[in-house]
Amino acid sequence: MGTTDNSDLLPGTLDLLILKTLTRGAQHGYGIARHLATVSDDVLQVGESSLYPALQRLRLNGWVKASWGASENNRRARFYALTATGRKQLTRERHEFGRMVLAIHKVLGTS
Repeated sequence: MGTTDNSDLLPGTLDLLILKTLTRGAQHGYGIARHLATVSDDVLQVGESSLYPALQRLRLNGWVKASWGASENNRRARFYALTATGRKQLTRERHEFGRMVLAIHKVLGTS
């Protein structure tokens, strides 16, 4: 089965997927990438070069907060958590994504 890197995603989709993933609780970057791959049956493979700049952008926007902690294997890792503003942004992004999918579906359904 093929994989998708960030360049294949619609603009803003990675932010949406990260925000949604963080509704499950705080996670470190590797955990976020692993969750996206697992849930998508390995179709969505998000590399570090896409993931960490997106997390930084989300943090600078105030949609996630970051703190240092220990990972499952007791290594120092930065954990990201959704903020209240991030939850509101997730709602907006889900709505916008739905509009985009509907528009694409309409185009694909035309002769």
